[in-house]
Amino acid sequence: MTQNTNNYMKLILRYALLLMPLLGLAQLKSPSEFLGYELGTQFTRHHEVVDYYQYLAEAEPQRMKLIEYGKTNERRPLLLATISTKENMQNLDKIREEHMKGLNGEGTPDKAIVWLSYNVHGNESVSTEASMQTIYDLFTSKSSYLENIVVLIDPCINPDGRDRYVNWYNQFKNSPNQVDPNSKEHHENWWSGRSNHYMFDLNRDWAWLTQVESQQRLKQFNKWLPHVHVDFHEQGVDNPYYFAPAAEPFHEVVTDFQREFQKTIGKNHAKYFDENGWFYFTKEVFDLLYPSYGDTYPTYNGGIGMTYEQGGSGRAGLGIITSIGDTLTLKDRIAHHHTTGLSTVEVAANNVNKLNDEFKKFHLKKDFKYKSYVLNGNPDKLELLTNLLSKHEIEYKAGSNSSVKGYNYATGKISSLKTTDKSIVISTDQAKGTLVKVLFEPMAKLSDSVTYDITAWSLPYAYGVNAIASESSFNGTTAVNSKPELKGVAANSYAYLADWNSMKDARFLAELLRNKVRVRYAHKPFTVDGIAHERGTLIITKSDNKNLKNFNKILSTASKNQNKNLISTNTGFVESGKDFGSSYVDVIQSLNIAVLSGEPTSTLRFGEIWNFFEQQLDYPISVLDEDYFARVDLTKYDILILPDGRGYNSFLTTYTKEKIKDWVKHGGKLIAMGGAIDGITASDDDFDLKEKEIKKDSSDTIGSFEISEREQIKSTITGAIFKATVDNTNPLAYGYDDTYFTLKLGARSYKYLDNGSAVYLSEGDNEPISGFAGSEAKKKIAETLIFGTEEMGRGQVIYMVDNPLFRGFWENGKLFFANALFMVK
Repeated sequence: MTQNTNNYMKLILRYALLLMPLLGLAQLKSPSEFLGYELGTQFTRHHEVVDYYQYLAEAEPQRMKLIEYGKTNERRPLLLATISTKENMQNLDKIREEHMKGLNGEGTPDKAIVWLSYNVHGNESVSTEASMQTIYDLFTSKSSYLENIVVLIDPCINPDGRDRYVNWYNQFKNSPNQVDPNSKEHHENWWSGRSNHYMFDLNRDWAWLTQVESQQRLKQFNKWLPHVHVDFHEQGVDNPYYFAPAAEPFHEVVTDFQREFQKTIGKNHAKYFDENGWFYFTKEVFDLLYPSYGDTYPTYNGGIGMTYEQGGSGRAGLGIITSIGDTLTLKDRIAHHHTTGLSTVEVAANNVNKLNDEFKKFHLKKDFKYKSYVLNGNPDKLELLTNLLSKHEIEYKAGSNSSVKGYNYATGKISSLKTTDKSIVISTDQAKGTLVKVLFEPMAKLSDSVTYDITAWSLPYAYGVNAIASESSFNGTTAVNSKPELKGVAANSYAYLADWNSMKDARFLAELLRNKVRVRYAHKPFTVDGIAHERGTLIITKSDNKNLKNFNKILSTASKNQNKNLISTNTGFVESGKDFGSSYVDVIQSLNIAVLSGEPTSTLRFGEIWNFFEQQLDYPISVLDEDYFARVDLTKYDILILPDGRGYNSFLTTYTKEKIKDWVKHGGKLIAMGGAIDGITASDDDFDLKEKEIKKDSSDTIGSFEISEREQIKSTITGAIFKATVDNTNPLAYGYDDTYFTLKLGARSYKYLDNGSAVYLSEGDNEPISGFAGSEAKKKIAETLIFGTEEMGRGQVIYMVDNPLFRGFWENGKLFFANALFMVK
């Protein structure tokens, strides 16, 4: 080879090396090229989405970082992609650190953070498809947006729900797809893809963190606290596109800038939609109040949180004819979400300095009315609450031997509360101070009573702890140590006693029962060895378990697992109350429990029960579907749970209803919740429970069509909290004080039971202590039942009018449900 040839080859190699980045850019595969089909002509399964994001990460290692931040219940990966320019990615840690200094009013950030969240509802499946086109375009045609922006993309918040929908659709769609809305492919079954594995709505779980997807995602979200966060959704087929600005009511903590920037973004979206002739609406339906949404939670952390809603959802499939005769395709839906996603990044890129300045301003100390929230109560409940605060990175401290004056949550009046080193103090003077105010405020201020969700959620009510909201700063002392020091289980005692007043106690009992330990419980208060014990106290005797191998080891292990101290005694002879051999001390049997699923029930309400047993109580449950319920031998079960739902009138045929009643009369225990109560008791004299009726106000007049919605509000309760009376001598209420704060989701109402009204609204307690209730609804619920029990033959019927398991976050209601299982005989 000649010297000239060598020089020529070196020159070619040099040019090739220089061109490689450009060649790589040109060769980056679009979603359609990678997947092998045009995007929008098929639904992409989750593993294929993962493959595409992994491909991008490998193809663009200098501009993209991809992490798996967790797994779902069904073991699907949860991904987060971070993208920007090569230079920004090299300085990513510094960019994040400078941004987070803004929590303390410091730092010199010069980049903005945008987070795009897709597919929180699994059957709103266009979102994930759009995410792939959006990230591709940010790498290619819209790469200039990334010069001063870091974009984080969660392509699928709910992989389990998405795959449930996509797999169902691929099974039942016609080929080619059928746009006739009557076709099977447009009618998902009861087990829809909207929710996650446990049928929970992840878009209502941002604050409560009951689900693994939410818990794992928040760890990453708290590392960034983005300036802008978008939650991509779908709505009804016939609805045009919705984007910001949001509707009233806005929570009062939403700043003027946050409101105005929503308008700025909305106008930019409108520009593109107008160019394409696409229909859209703003300032309607979707408000900014309830704190556990993907738009409100980021807003209360200082960002611009927004919901975008495309028409379609689980009905639209690959294409569907709308009510006006147009055809809405998946390609159309992708185009709309793709447009707003890119438009959002564009607006952020043009307002970096403003976003950074306002993020700092948001986190400056604010003059909220209440400066401190001070909590006393059951240590187990306080521990549970502080665990939630820690997940939100909300700071809290222990109290001191002192007292604090302020608004008393229990009475609704100004009073004082004695504090100790076991008290919890949460100040609003912290980086998460606005979130503290929103989660703890006694009463959210409503600018409009027409809301999209519940209007009350204050954590002291939800967790059942005593609380004072103080207008003064009340400084705590040191870090809280809420976990008790375990003392171990003494060997060879006559009996071991465990109190009964929290879900920790219920989990302890469940673990013992799973391990074949025989447990008794007291129906009367008693004193032994100078220590007083309340109703429901668990009594585990050595003689009951003399044939159980490793009894002490099982007991000790359960004590450690549940962080539960036991009290030992060497006698069953009590100083007051009933001895351990009394008929007032019952044995808790190991139970076979079944729950109904299927069309009569709400998927969400069924999911709450399913999740309660598997993730909170850790106790086995059988799921009986309505399809084959008529063929099930109910004698194999001790308890049957009927979740809330709207389909019981058709499910409860004469045969089915008589079958259930006969089972109860022969010793079964029926737990009827919400709408199931209507179905099981309607026009049936075997049940003592009767619906309450009120006469319509004779002064009612015919109003105009325009004000009809406002008039209807009079008869509704939009998730308000009421103070209820508790008869804690009823086994359904063991472990409770004489009051309970119940979350009412509607005006369903029943008269008191002659015997067995465990929780009820007393005279004068029909005014909400927090949240909104219409005037007619308040009349209807006055002096009505919340929870109660009724004997039927040798069995029991338990009524739960309100939902003690609502969204998994109403913690103080869960012991009622455990009581229904284990305490009511």
